[in-house]
Amino acid sequence: MLKAIITKILLAILAALVAIGGALTYQQHEAAKAAAAVAKAAAILQQQQKEAEERRTEDEAFRRRVEADKKKHNSAAANEGKTWQKYIP
Repeated sequence: MLKAIITKILLAILAALVAIGGALTYQQHEAAKAAAAVAKAAAILQQQQKEAEERRTEDEAFRRRVEADKKKHNSAAANEGKTWQKYIP
């Protein structure tokens, strides 16, 4: 009788340990999934920041080209009056 009680107690302890082990395994798995999601989000954010910086650089270069073209075209228009004054038919 005592042997049967001890066996049942040992089985109950074993079942509790298995349940605790399963819970720990599940928790570690969920933590790993969360870490992977965080790493993926960080990679996406870094890529977006890189693309935004490239876009900002391209926009700045485009603005500089537009300003240079404006100056070039405006200088020709500014000197147009002088050319007609010196024109001799």
